[in-house]
Amino acid sequence: MSDDHDPAPPHDDADGIERELAAYAREQAEALGLGRAQWKEPVHTTFTASQRPHTTLLVSGLSLAHDQLVTYALSGIGYKVDMLDAPDVASLQVGKEFGNRGQCNPTYFTVGNLVKHLIHLRDDEGVSTAEIIEKYCFLTAGACGPCRFGTYVTEYRKALRDAGFDGFRVLLFQQQGGVKQATGEELGLKIDLTFALTIVRALMAGDVLNLIGYRLRPYEVVAGSTDAAMARCKVIVGEALRSGSSILRAMYRCRGEFAAVEVDRTVPKPVVSVIGEFWAMTTEGDGNYHLQRFLEQEGAEVDVQGVTNWILYMIWENRHDTRKRMTLREHDGGRKGLAEKDATKKLWGLAAAEPALRTLFQAYANAAGLYGYHLPDMDDIARRAAPYYDNMIRGGEGHMEVGKLIHFVEDHVNHMTISVKPFGCMPSSGVSDGVQSLVTTKWPQAIFLPLETTGDGKVNAQSRVQMMLFKARQRAREEFDEALAARGIDEATFKTRVRASRKWKNGLNRPGHRSASVVTSLVYAI
Repeated sequence: MSDDHDPAPPHDDADGIERELAAYAREQAEALGLGRAQWKEPVHTTFTASQRPHTTLLVSGLSLAHDQLVTYALSGIGYKVDMLDAPDVASLQVGKEFGNRGQCNPTYFTVGNLVKHLIHLRDDEGVSTAEIIEKYCFLTAGACGPCRFGTYVTEYRKALRDAGFDGFRVLLFQQQGGVKQATGEELGLKIDLTFALTIVRALMAGDVLNLIGYRLRPYEVVAGSTDAAMARCKVIVGEALRSGSSILRAMYRCRGEFAAVEVDRTVPKPVVSVIGEFWAMTTEGDGNYHLQRFLEQEGAEVDVQGVTNWILYMIWENRHDTRKRMTLREHDGGRKGLAEKDATKKLWGLAAAEPALRTLFQAYANAAGLYGYHLPDMDDIARRAAPYYDNMIRGGEGHMEVGKLIHFVEDHVNHMTISVKPFGCMPSSGVSDGVQSLVTTKWPQAIFLPLETTGDGKVNAQSRVQMMLFKARQRAREEFDEALAARGIDEATFKTRVRASRKWKNGLNRPGHRSASVVTSLVYAI
């Protein structure tokens, strides 16, 4: 071959090549409009102890009972606190106006709810923007993983900036961050053991009140009597949290309020469990189309998932991951695979935390009259889910949705399960629309409905619920008729005996579990 076709000799100047490549990269970046400094989010979180007396923490995001009790609890440890209203359609509209495109339902509702409240303070109550920024801040939880929940705090700041509240403080505490999240001296928000225990007690008390309310409301004789009792109980327990007095004594007082609710549990009702994405299954408003109340209006008893269940899952998750990491010596030079960590000590701490949590919850439940309720066994849930959804996969509720559905079917917990989640929720949709198809094929008796929410599809969502609820209602009726035949009594005799019994007229008394429906179990107990 001629010299004209010989390859070019290699460069001897390696530094020259690097300079040439760097110059070319700068040239192309500028041509594409990328020749600017890396953007960094302005974060305003300065909140000192000296600011605490005149700074109001805004809280929101769970059920109404949880939010109200957390408000009382934080005020009891020295904070000024205000509870936001439940997010509504107006909040959704504000969230879409000031938020980024493509966010999930909870983001728009929760971000919009905060911005809407601040606009109300500014435009309706005459509080200046400068005073709002100086004297108010918002407290929310943070997380990581594939869920966009981990970016909520950035969405809050972006929407606040665009709505004219640039510099408004959004305070973040990590769900997995433990009780030592303080990053400076004399912080206004001090996340320590006192803070953690205060929040946990408020959340568990909220769980107990909610669970009793959902048990009683479908069977109340006087419409609204359960809600009235709930309102009184939230104040009773809230005042105990704020004053530091006995919560057990307050819960015992609530037992009397709930026992006074007259019930008629002689008509079989399907039991529907609501699971799925945490916010969507917990909120009680437009964010899930008022799903819990809609189910009750359609004649169902709703089985809700408590926040305590989530705390138990986080304990299980930490214990499971620590045990796995203890064997990773090759990747982590520390003793038992955890550099500079005492894995054994951590496991002992987690082993002590779970029974302590269960004992405290059971004490509240017994005092308030929540009989026959059992917190889930997280090891059992994980074991059931493992063949279909790996326990190491995280995001959303992890494997819990799969394990719960199998538990509900095998142990006759309910007649129907609804997994509610935001449209496009990556972790929950992948489970509900993918893995659960296999589960329902293996357990064809399961009535399972994955329900995606967008905030503006109420009619379609409720129509789907009604169609599936028809099947659940039929199943509840069949079980009731089978129980009557097994006991050799007719429906009229059953109703006469129940209404004549002082024991079963008390809505807090619960028959032993024989069927998903409390009414059917009552047939066997009469």
